[in-house]
Amino acid sequence: METCTVTRNLEIVPGTRADYESLSHYHYRESHLGPCAAIFALKAPNFMLGVNPQDKPGGLRETVSAGHLTVGVIVYSMPTAGAQMRNIATGGVFAGLDKSTRLKLINKNIRTISRVIIEPRFRSLGLAVRLVRETMPIMNVPFVEALAVMGRANPFFEKAGLTRYDAPISASCVRLIEAFSAVGVDEQDLIDPQLVQQKMDSMLDTRCSMLDFIECEMTRFLQGYGQRRLMQPGIERTRFILSKLTDRPVYYLWKNTNSELRI
Repeated sequence: METCTVTRNLEIVPGTRADYESLSHYHYRESHLGPCAAIFALKAPNFMLGVNPQDKPGGLRETVSAGHLTVGVIVYSMPTAGAQMRNIATGGVFAGLDKSTRLKLINKNIRTISRVIIEPRFRSLGLAVRLVRETMPIMNVPFVEALAVMGRANPFFEKAGLTRYDAPISASCVRLIEAFSAVGVDEQDLIDPQLVQQKMDSMLDTRCSMLDFIECEMTRFLQGYGQRRLMQPGIERTRFILSKLTDRPVYYLWKNTNSELRI
């Protein structure tokens, strides 16, 4: 397949916070960026911002402009102290240690991908995969990890070489999913808060005894969410509960065979 002109001319270079900020509003998470270990930018030299790379099958209309356009950015951060699936993914390398030793070992050997953003007009060209694949070795650590809710919908981390690890669903989530199923709400319906709310409202309209059952289960489920346990019945409560049932992050890990564990 012929690659478009812009992808052939893109280069990955050390980036800055300004590169991130120029694209941050396209990311589904908040735009504020905390401390980071490294930033890399995907730059398009000598192409104007107003040209869409997908307008022409053969590529962009080449036009000289001042400066370089940032079309993608990847941000690496220091790892968090704990990650549920890390010990499984790494074979227990960081398990069984005292807290101080474990934290030092984690900080020496792991970097975390915290943001990957591609300017919308340049998506569907494999650029996110390229950004991840080509920058991970530059970090020069044995492990690169990522945690992504959106990974279920767009598995570009796997395409870039990371291995996916799904966290086991909690017992409370399993219980509530089974409760919904018992009252006629199938698991595939749980991605649609409006549909679920409509089904619950229909139980209310008919004074269905199953409503008491599912209300009891939803109240039980919310006990682990602080002030959220006081949410009143309605679409906002339903939307919150379903978000906890369906938005389970996926853990990804890349093992650098050219970098040994640092003690």
